[in-house]
Amino acid sequence: MRISRRTFAAAAVALVLPLSACGSGGDDGGSTDASGKVEGDITFQTWNLRANFKPYFEGLIADFEKKYPGTRVKWIDQPAEGYADKISADAAGGTLPDVVNVSPDLVAPLAEAGLALDLDKAAGKYKSEYLDGAWASHQVPGLSGTYAFPWYLNTGPLFYNKSLFEKAGLDPSTPPKTYDELFADALRLAKKSDGKVATLANVPTIEDFGRYGVQLMNKEGTGFGFNDAKGVELLSKYKELYDAKALDPQALTATPESSGKKFLTEAVAMNPGSALDLGNFKKQAPNLYKNIGITDQITSTGHVNMYVMGVMVNSRTKHTPAAVAFAHFVTDARNQMSFAKKVAIFPSTAGSLDDPYFTKEDGTDETRVRIAAAQSLKNAVNYTPVLFSEQMKTALRNEVAKALQGKESPKTALDNAVKACDQLLKQQG
Repeated sequence: MRISRRTFAAAAVALVLPLSACGSGGDDGGSTDASGKVEGDITFQTWNLRANFKPYFEGLIADFEKKYPGTRVKWIDQPAEGYADKISADAAGGTLPDVVNVSPDLVAPLAEAGLALDLDKAAGKYKSEYLDGAWASHQVPGLSGTYAFPWYLNTGPLFYNKSLFEKAGLDPSTPPKTYDELFADALRLAKKSDGKVATLANVPTIEDFGRYGVQLMNKEGTGFGFNDAKGVELLSKYKELYDAKALDPQALTATPESSGKKFLTEAVAMNPGSALDLGNFKKQAPNLYKNIGITDQITSTGHVNMYVMGVMVNSRTKHTPAAVAFAHFVTDARNQMSFAKKVAIFPSTAGSLDDPYFTKEDGTDETRVRIAAAQSLKNAVNYTPVLFSEQMKTALRNEVAKALQGKESPKTALDNAVKACDQLLKQQG
């Protein structure tokens, strides 16, 4: 099962708080000691945030400067397009900002280049303020340390069609929770509907292998391992679903939009989504809406997948105490909670998900989905390896398609995918 990243991507494009081009890079470097006086000028660069969140960030900066009178934060906003390239160029040119909003895959090369401050050393006293899985998300295999404060999280619950479950003789009040339960229910749904109703509309991704309990990568970060016996077992199960039409025949070319349409027309029994989708069902498919069930992501590990963003401190900043203090300020419980009420994201701070905003029903669809997602995030894990690039995702998808079509065995397909990903990993290094 693939959790759609539409909501997360929209939030990310609309609210990412990256680098601060303060000319603080360079070979002379800065101090790794964050215990000194919080003072000095730092620059804070965001990613396409000004249009939608200008008042929030201006207020955030004003509050910080009021708390620390000797500081000044210069805010720069960059367009969304080419953001990763901008980070690379700043890193290469020695102009990396003091405080950088990064995703785990963006922080990895910066950490390897020695440009990301190790927060376990510089700001370890704050670790207990965050969810364990969120703090660990910006750790890089092969390196010791944590290289960004966790900021906002996202995940998605799973929608299912109670009516389709009932027609297949399945109890709609007990949807599948593990992959074994999912596979059994999916085969039954396909059989009872003579192959007209698939349960899933997406092929397995790296997150699925993670949620199935596969060891995705070695601890040193030098090679992938999702072609082990457990990985082959998962892909073999998906092949069985594909052959039985329990996995939609068009899953090989599916997009989040096409999968959503399949669910909307009741050709698929389960699909990930968001509160926006629920509202869409209410308008476009009232019959489906009446029969919507909401459950957690499928996982055999007991931990769902989270998407996470973070705030990194440039290790070469000339104002380490101020940069660390500001990065922590942006991501502390009060400010994360304030931000979460402005956009559909979730705070990474411990205890925040127990706030009534994330626990108390008010009868609206938006709240219904928010509560379901928040509950699952408390012990969620970022399964996607920080070193797993877009090219690697494509390599895996291509090999998965060959296995489902019967062109390769699941074992051969995953061996080939791991080989391709390991080669790409070497090129990154």
